[in-house]
Amino acid sequence: RSVLRSVFDEVIKVDALDSADSVRLALMQRPELGITFTKLHCWTLTHYSKCVFMDADTLVLCNVDELFDREEFSAAPDSGWPDCFNSGVFVFRPSLKTYNLLLRFAAEHGSFDGGDQGLLNSFFSNWATADIGKHLPFLYNLSSSAVYTYVPAFNHFGRDAKVVHFLGATKPWNYKYNLQTKRVMQDGTTSGSFHQLSFLALWWNIYSASILPLLEKLQKMEESESEECKVT
Repeated sequence: RSVLRSVFDEVIKVDALDSADSVRLALMQRPELGITFTKLHCWTLTHYSKCVFMDADTLVLCNVDELFDREEFSAAPDSGWPDCFNSGVFVFRPSLKTYNLLLRFAAEHGSFDGGDQGLLNSFFSNWATADIGKHLPFLYNLSSSAVYTYVPAFNHFGRDAKVVHFLGATKPWNYKYNLQTKRVMQDGTTSGSFHQLSFLALWWNIYSASILPLLEKLQKMEESESEECKVT
């Protein structure tokens, strides 16, 4: 948490919210997604007038301040079912009223996929047809796993990608990375294209250059404090 505070202007601790819907989560073979209900807490940030939510497994490639010109609820289509939005990146307006309505909706209806995405798509059910202005371009939530399913489109549009989303159970931090060669070490589970591997390498380059030193510094401080306690 101290490392987070050194990077971000504000870090807020929240209680975990879990859908506990093991049946629907099993359909996707992703039992860990129940905890994603926790993101509903973002609607309690009422000291902000508008926010952009981003999942922890996204990587911002350039400035995306223009997202604040969008209104609630703006999101990009999901690559698996484009009539639904992907809830990894979205624009919203914090509101305790909306927060309480979401909690009530979750209690009464649950989520069709057991996670936050099914819940939010049901709650904002007119997203697909009501206002095309609330459809973010796919480039603002580019699924890294979709890159190799339509390489021609990526070759044409990919240079304009704004945010990459590492969908799936295996995240960038689950891979091994060679700090000397600056390459992601494939172990047989990395079946993506060159483009997908390049995004993984970019994530790791940023992590090793900007985050790892902070973690190492924290570890040294904790070790020093531990030694001082032993001496006293």
